[in-house]
Amino acid sequence: MTINLSNQTVLITGASKGIGAAAAEVLHGLGANVVLMARGQAALAALSAKLGGERVLAITGDVGDYGVVKDAVDQAVATFGGLDVVVNNAGVIDPVARLEDSDPTAWAKVVEINLMGVYNGMHAAFEPLKASGGTIINISSGAALNALEGWSHYCATKAAVLSLTRSGHKEWGPLGITVVGLSPGTVATDM
Repeated sequence: MTINLSNQTVLITGASKGIGAAAAEVLHGLGANVVLMARGQAALAALSAKLGGERVLAITGDVGDYGVVKDAVDQAVATFGGLDVVVNNAGVIDPVARLEDSDPTAWAKVVEINLMGVYNGMHAAFEPLKASGGTIINISSGAALNALEGWSHYCATKAAVLSLTRSGHKEWGPLGITVVGLSPGTVATDM
């Protein structure tokens, strides 16, 4: 079976390393236009240069900022004529700490990135994905179902992503948007 994603445009958050970078390489290799979004400008530029060509658009930005995500979606549509897939992959785990030792501001920042980033990606991409009959892939984690000591912020946000994905499936499936989630176990990345 040969997969050909020519003329498909995929926006990937957290694209500068780990799962996001690997997804970008595979999807680009299958012919997709890839819109790479991440906070790490140097790593994003390196990946963009590695992939090369007219089918790559790199956007530096924080998924916790709705305006930045909406702008990335708008740039994807303006550059490639539409949007077919969003991979909501951006996420953080630091700082790891037991609940009583955690910093409320740092905990809230993880919620902003891991949960609100996914919501922002879904909300911002709704119209173009509805037009294309597109797909949203939300990256959760095995930690969504198995609490780990010191990871309350990560486990809680990934469980919320799992529930948000189920809500998106129920609400948007009838509108032609496929909303699915992946919950990988331990993956060998910098995180």
